[in-house]
Amino acid sequence: MTNWDRQYRLSAGPAGGTGFEIGETSPQQPTAMHINFSLSKNDSSTSNTGKVTVWNLSDAHIATLNEKDCCVQLKAGYGKTMGLIFSGLVSFVCTEKDGADQKTTIEVTDSTVGIRDTYVSVSYADKINARPILDDIAAQMGLVPSYSYDAQFSDIQNGFSFVGLARDGLDKVCHTSNLTWSLQNGVLQIKKTGSTMTQEVYLLSPETGLIGMPKKVQISSSSSTDQQSVGWDVEFFLNPSINVDDYLRLESRYVTGFFRVSTIQISGDNISGDWVCSARLLEVGG
Repeated sequence: MTNWDRQYRLSAGPAGGTGFEIGETSPQQPTAMHINFSLSKNDSSTSNTGKVTVWNLSDAHIATLNEKDCCVQLKAGYGKTMGLIFSGLVSFVCTEKDGADQKTTIEVTDSTVGIRDTYVSVSYADKINARPILDDIAAQMGLVPSYSYDAQFSDIQNGFSFVGLARDGLDKVCHTSNLTWSLQNGVLQIKKTGSTMTQEVYLLSPETGLIGMPKKVQISSSSSTDQQSVGWDVEFFLNPSINVDDYLRLESRYVTGFFRVSTIQISGDNISGDWVCSARLLEVGG
C-alpha cells in the first residue's frame, strides 16, 4: 500500500438537502483546507463518536453545520483511492479564534435520526423467524440491514410483539438468535456474536502499514463469568478499507493469525503528522 498523497473530502448538509464539500486540491490550491480528525468506533450498539476540526470555514459552511440533523461524511485515503471513514450526525459545533485563523470544532456521532428517534411497533401472532422481524424493524427506521455471511435466525414459536424504541427492539430480537448489531458509517450491521461480517481477509503486516510491535492484552468478559479472552492492540497507517468487524490476518515477528477488528480509532492531520489507525483485534468466535 502506498501511503502518500494524502487526500480527504468532508461533506456536510441536511439529509436530502443542499450542503458543501471541502478537501479537493488543484494546481492553483495544492494544499486542502486544514483539517484534524479523531474518530472512535466499536462493535457494540452504542454510537461511534468523532471530533473533526477545520480551519477557516466560511460563514455559510458554519451555518450549514448548525442546521438541525446536519449529516457529515468524511472520506480519506491516498491519491484517488479514498474510502468512507465516518458518517453520522453533528452533535456539537463551536467556532473560535486560533491566532490569526478561525477554527471550527465539530463533534459527530455515527447515528441516524432513525436510530435516535424511531419508535417501532411489530406484532406477529404465529411462529415467526427472527430475520423478517429484523427486516421490519429496520424498514421502520428507514434502514436496510446488512447481515453477516454466517448469521443464523431462530424461529420464535409463539409469536412476537414489541412496541418501543427501535434500538431496544433490535436488542431483543438479536438476543433470540445470538446476534449483535451496530451502526457503522450509517449502515446497520447485524452479525453472529464474535464473528465477522464477511470472509474477506485484509492482510496487516509491516509491508502493508503495520507500525511497531503488537501489544497483547487480556479482556475480561462482560458477563457474570470470570472468563477472559486474549486480544492484540495494533497500530497501522490509515487504511480506509479496514472497519469494525472486518476479518484481518496479522503477520509480525511476534504474532501471526486471523482476528476480528473489535474497536478502531482513526486520527490524522493533513498539515502535520501521520494518519494512523489504532485497533483492538480479538479472536474470531461465536
